[in-house]
Amino acid sequence: MPDRSRKRPTDANQRAKSIVDLVTGNVPRSEDSGKNPAAVELGRKGGLKGGKARAEKMSAKERSASAKKAAQTRWKKSGNDA
Repeated sequence: MPDRSRKRPTDANQRAKSIVDLVTGNVPRSEDSGKNPAAVELGRKGGLKGGKARAEKMSAKERSASAKKAAQTRWKKSGNDA
C-alpha cells in the first residue's frame, strides 16, 4: 500500500527527482516513526486474533446476522441497492 502520509513535491522537476530516487532505492528511510515498538506489536497481536476470537464466541445465528449486515453495508457503499 502506498504511503499517503508523505507530501509529494508540486514542482515537476522535484517530483521527477523523487520518482527517480524512489525507483532506484535512494529514498532515505526514517527509522524513528515516533511510535513505541512494544505498543505497535501489542496492537498487532490483538488485531490478528480479534476476529477469530469474536467469531468463536458468537452462535451460528449471530454469525449469520453479522455476515448479512456486513454484506448489506458493502452493497450500500458501492451504490447498488440490495
